[in-house]
Amino acid sequence: MLRLGEKIVIVGDAFEQNLPVGEYGYLIAYDRNPDNAFDYVVRSPKTGRNYFVPSSDIESEEQLIEQEVERTTQEALIDYALATHNEKLFSQIMNGESDDADEDEEPTKEVMSQAEFIKQVNLRAWI
Repeated sequence: MLRLGEKIVIVGDAFEQNLPVGEYGYLIAYDRNPDNAFDYVVRSPKTGRNYFVPSSDIESEEQLIEQEVERTTQEALIDYALATHNEKLFSQIMNGESDDADEDEEPTKEVMSQAEFIKQVNLRAWI
């Protein structure tokens, strides 16, 4: 949940309210009415208006910056791997994991007896 006064960016317009998509705003209130589809009230300084918006239409500015930094870093690593002809680094970036990690992290499954399984279920049900 976003905090009051947090700087946000409007990323969508689900209810076609002519929101200034791509512009920033400030979260000024929560809409706690259960009969309403909107979650927040946002103040847009550019338009000078308040908008009722669902949570899917806004994104925290910090989170957007973090995503952009990750994307830029990944692109720079890809460029570096291509420039140095480092095939291992390139495949690691493109697959999102290393080749050695696949071999080491095989999950081992324990076979439980029926009585032990029922005991575990009863313990969890008790909690």
